[in-house]
Amino acid sequence: MFPKIALAVAFSPRMEALLAETKRLVELFHSELILIHIGEKTDELEAEFKKALQRHGIEESRTKIIWKDGKPGKMILQACKEEKVDLLVAGAMKDEGFLKYYLGSVGRKIIRKSPCAVLTLINPKLETTEFSKVVLNGTQLEITPFVLANGVGFSREVHADQVHILNEIKMYGLQMGTAGEDSEEEIAHTRRQLVQDEMTYVQDILKAIDTKDLKINIKVTGGKWAVELGRFCEKIEADLLVVGDDQRLTFFDRLFPHDLEDLLSTLPCNLLILKN
Repeated sequence: MFPKIALAVAFSPRMEALLAETKRLVELFHSELILIHIGEKTDELEAEFKKALQRHGIEESRTKIIWKDGKPGKMILQACKEEKVDLLVAGAMKDEGFLKYYLGSVGRKIIRKSPCAVLTLINPKLETTEFSKVVLNGTQLEITPFVLANGVGFSREVHADQVHILNEIKMYGLQMGTAGEDSEEEIAHTRRQLVQDEMTYVQDILKAIDTKDLKINIKVTGGKWAVELGRFCEKIEADLLVVGDDQRLTFFDRLFPHDLEDLLSTLPCNLLILKN
């Protein structure tokens, strides 16, 4: 699934935890590890990297260290393109004042323009994070079949206990408003039909996916998918949210907040963004 996994590393207190988390993924997916460091290469720093790899039992033979000078966001993206990386692991920062996690300008640039999937970890751990409760975005989008197939595949590999698929009823307010002059029984029937249509949409996609023994729960909501995903993840205390991104954000997306931007501003849990 991810032949090449990259981690952008800096000598910070969180480096050890991010290495531990990335090592687990490399082992699960039998991947090659690529470490990207933005800064001048020195013998001292190179020796520190090798010591860190040894501490975590990471094989040097399956690890490539890339050194680049320049703007962090630009250089990290460049390295991912050059090395044809499949998954980039990154960390989010915690805003102690608001007790929430957020991405700085570099992190947002990487997610917007990354040529590969991005896994953002809000609280990387030395003992590694367990992705027990996984939530997938099942809203009807062009990329959704890809998201569900790869989200289920990821859930299988990390041995998730629960997988929830949250689906938004498109234009729910408008459709229910149109039915507003009907009888209560007809309105209830319309609501049930809308929910059933969304359930069927997801179930049809799942028929072509090997779900194995995963426990999958499909939930349908009438609200905006980004907002509802955030609320649902907080409610069930999800470990990972999986969404897709198949478009580049434009100048107008920055003026009028994009659904993905809504998620990046709240980060209810660890976030895996898949790119098709």
